[in-house]
Amino acid sequence: MRSRTRAVAAACAVAALVVAVGVAVRPHTPTLSAEEAGDPGLLDRARPLLAGAAHDRVSVIEIDGDRSRHAHFGADEHTGYEIGSVTKTMTGALLADAIGRGEVTEDTRLGELVGLDGAPAADATLAELSSHRSGLPKLPGRLTDHITSLVASNLGRDPYPYDYDTLVAQVAAAELSDRGESHYSNMGTAVLGHALANAAGTDYATLVRERLLDPLGMDETTLPDSRDDLPEDATVGYTDRGRLAEPWLAHAYAPAGGVRSTPADMERYVRALLEGAAPGMAALEPRWDDGQGGRIGFAWVVQEHGGTEVTWHNGGTGGFAAMVALDREGGRAVLAFGNTTTGLEPLALELLTGEDS
Repeated sequence: MRSRTRAVAAACAVAALVVAVGVAVRPHTPTLSAEEAGDPGLLDRARPLLAGAAHDRVSVIEIDGDRSRHAHFGADEHTGYEIGSVTKTMTGALLADAIGRGEVTEDTRLGELVGLDGAPAADATLAELSSHRSGLPKLPGRLTDHITSLVASNLGRDPYPYDYDTLVAQVAAAELSDRGESHYSNMGTAVLGHALANAAGTDYATLVRERLLDPLGMDETTLPDSRDDLPEDATVGYTDRGRLAEPWLAHAYAPAGGVRSTPADMERYVRALLEGAAPGMAALEPRWDDGQGGRIGFAWVVQEHGGTEVTWHNGGTGGFAAMVALDREGGRAVLAFGNTTTGLEPLALELLTGEDS
């Protein structure tokens, strides 16, 4: 009888421990950090725009001519954020810069720089790749790749663990659809970055470092290839439901979204864009319909919001969100970064133009 009692007690203890651990690790909705730093006025304007959504750490920068204001919630100007697809604007700048150097033209065919053995994508031009008009799908269509990315996404892991050879095989296997029309393609920008690196006789990480990051003094901006490349105190990201997300690393899809940066470095980048001093400035010029009422250049989208022509790009990874919006004519910009997947587009547009959509 005693042994049965002890067994029941032990089972209850184990059950209680399981429940306690489950509660401890259960996803929770993130809440905006109460630790604030920066310009009081911008903090007051940003705070209500972040209320009621799943935010944790957020950094907002407002640039107006020579002046800038920062608002940080649980962060500072050196906090690291994954900027996701804002990376595409850097790849677009590298394309414009390579054209200026005479290494490629906008009509250079992908197959001239990447070994695709006559696959349909070999005929896509570099300009089509950068403006999402190549006809390549957003993501790889092979069943094994689809399953890999789907499982990784559901588990909060990096859905793009592919190396260069795998990316090339994915592109070679892809069928083109609606070529000439704008359909967002991570695959297209990813292979574009490597094509530009091939044309320059280097790799993508070195290319973006030497031609963009170093000239602009963006020393805090990295393309981490492994966890060892991340600092011990690297900011962690969360889904909007509070699930911890693994970092997205700079594998073959790095040109489409592998950059990790800080508010301070991104301010340097955007100031150079506003001043016309960044490499590859032609990337910002809108030239084609984006299919959603705006125009697109090399990655950058241009749309009117609240009577203001806004040049913008957003970004999102498994645990981070980013938004960069420029009023080039007015010499103004708003940048926003956060460590959850909750989008920051409405906040940035509201602060820049007075309209959130």
